[in-house]
Amino acid sequence: MPAVIITHADCLAHHQAGHVERPERLQAVLERLRACGLAREMGMVDAIPADRDTLASVHPRSLVDLLCDQEPDDGIVHIDPDTFISKGSIRAAQLAAGAGTQAVDKILAGDADRVFCAVRPPGHHAERAQAMGFCLFNSVAIAATYALEQPSINRVAILDFDVHHCNGTVDLFRDRHEVLVCSSFQDHHYPGRYLDFTNEHIINTPLAAGAGSREFRDGIETSWLSAVRDHRPDLILVSAGFDAHARDPLAEINLGNEDFAWIGELIRALADELTGGRIIATLEGGYDLAALADSVEQFLPTLR
Repeated sequence: MPAVIITHADCLAHHQAGHVERPERLQAVLERLRACGLAREMGMVDAIPADRDTLASVHPRSLVDLLCDQEPDDGIVHIDPDTFISKGSIRAAQLAAGAGTQAVDKILAGDADRVFCAVRPPGHHAERAQAMGFCLFNSVAIAATYALEQPSINRVAILDFDVHHCNGTVDLFRDRHEVLVCSSFQDHHYPGRYLDFTNEHIINTPLAAGAGSREFRDGIETSWLSAVRDHRPDLILVSAGFDAHARDPLAEINLGNEDFAWIGELIRALADELTGGRIIATLEGGYDLAALADSVEQFLPTLR
């Protein structure tokens, strides 16, 4: 079955001058996908926004309402020094979360086997009761929770290869053993939370600053493969962060474009083996525009 790209046109919303999580990130990705032909080949679908009840499937309704009701008509509301709400932020975040649940529906309806959600803002730092790290709502966790509500989905795996640890995703699923969470990240780097779990369904793969392709690939193969196979998920969800690229300004891991093709091929092979090929990948980090576009162009063909 075909793979599909779900995205949203509100990429100009939710921005603050000079902030690295900016509209140009999504613009760069979409422009590259159109230029290289992947947008035409895979097909692009408009995202449908998640409503407040859907957001409240993983976050307290009080937090959802607080964030939604803080959106200003003008200016910036800071949640923390890195995380903000501006005009259009809530719709952008609702579209990012809605793309994930829409992807679940498409896969379960048989309309696609693999979906890439080209969305912003990212979501994997958003904890159960705290927005942080550029993230308002945890889109991949919302998609996973929605999938587990469907009769045919009993177990899911979330594979996160962002350069930052997915503290929010771990927080949300630390006591839910039907959700395997595997995260590769730069050690002793942001956010430094939820790293002390020994739960067998939480797999942390820290990489030392300066690590490159060999350390990344060895770490993934050593810690992820057997865990995913033992878990036997019905669906694989991917938090696809491209900020471990050597050119990214926010960290010190030195991956190249080819490493994102490699991780995509590895995930595709696991999905073909375990889930009937079913994958939902959601864009997380990546802050050098050219490196982000290059990396997505390498990763996305593995979902075809």
